[in-house]
Amino acid sequence: SALLVFTHKVTSQPDSTRFQSVQSGPPTFSRESAAANMQTLSLARTLNLAVQSTQARPLLSALRATALPAQQHLARRFYSVDANASSSSSPAPPPRKDRFEAPHFNRRVEDVPPHALGAAGPSAAAAPAGPSYSLPHPIWSEEEVNAVSVTHRKPENVIDWIAYGSVSSLRISFDLLSGYYGTMDEGKWLKRIIFLETIAGVPGMVAAMVRHLHSLRNLKRDHGFIHTLLEEAENERMHLLVAMRLRKPSALFRACVIGAQGVFVGWFSLAYLISPRFCHRFVGYLEESACITYTKCLVELDAGRLPLWEKLPAPTIAKEYWKLKQDAMFRDVLLAIRADEASHRNVNHEFASLHLKEGETGVPQKNPFGPGKTH
Repeated sequence: SALLVFTHKVTSQPDSTRFQSVQSGPPTFSRESAAANMQTLSLARTLNLAVQSTQARPLLSALRATALPAQQHLARRFYSVDANASSSSSPAPPPRKDRFEAPHFNRRVEDVPPHALGAAGPSAAAAPAGPSYSLPHPIWSEEEVNAVSVTHRKPENVIDWIAYGSVSSLRISFDLLSGYYGTMDEGKWLKRIIFLETIAGVPGMVAAMVRHLHSLRNLKRDHGFIHTLLEEAENERMHLLVAMRLRKPSALFRACVIGAQGVFVGWFSLAYLISPRFCHRFVGYLEESACITYTKCLVELDAGRLPLWEKLPAPTIAKEYWKLKQDAMFRDVLLAIRADEASHRNVNHEFASLHLKEGETGVPQKNPFGPGKTH
């Protein structure tokens, strides 16, 4: 814009005053011969057109040839280019960081160490690193994924019993409709996993949204709960994306997902507004059920009843997300997903207990889990 203002002054002034001092800048000009006047006027008009077409850099060589110090000064100031340097002999220096770079727009690459499953053997090279937009999440070791067990927190009060009863009734109904108690092949398992993950990704996002709006309305901090809930929601969505690499749902299946999501989002939003403690206990029991489901899937796989998955390589998206070894198999992915579900189980049960404590003491509780931490 400053270049346009300068050239407009040069081209709009009469010949008698065109080359007098310009008040907005330190450089000054004296009257030249008629030939020099015409040459400079032509260059000024060319500069105006070049700036409008975002091609000001090639014009610097012409400016140097005619020794116009004002244009050189402006070019150095606004384009961070040394007008006295030869563009043909050396590359132009990078733009000034304080003027043209915005660090908060830069893509973020997580500095996460390789997964422990890929720490041994020459074939256990880490998956190729790339730009990552994922939120912090646990990277499990081989000992951690194999140490996951099915646990159950016994209900202790009325809210706990209502939450446990709600999850139990929903699971029984879904198991009957999906044929879970019969023979389950790879196709049925994928249908079940995809559908359940479309539901499992709702509570974290809804809870984070409600808490976010509550914090805005009350002009108070949330003490870190929103971040952990968003991490949970994204983690569940990643489970869905991994399963989608193996199966493309039909139009009828997608319609069922839309209907179930619409009902569940509305119900859970209202429930969280009324009782966050009930909702976190509900999700805790829901994740207990997820651990049971993935444990049974692993047992079926190890028993040889899922032959298509025995030698199935892990999808690339799974290797990158959990930092699995390059030759990881789909069984490694199931182990990582089960470990995620177990962590969500523990986190939500802890959140429900914190809400109970806050209700008893009246003191706001802080999130005990750091970014990407579950214990």
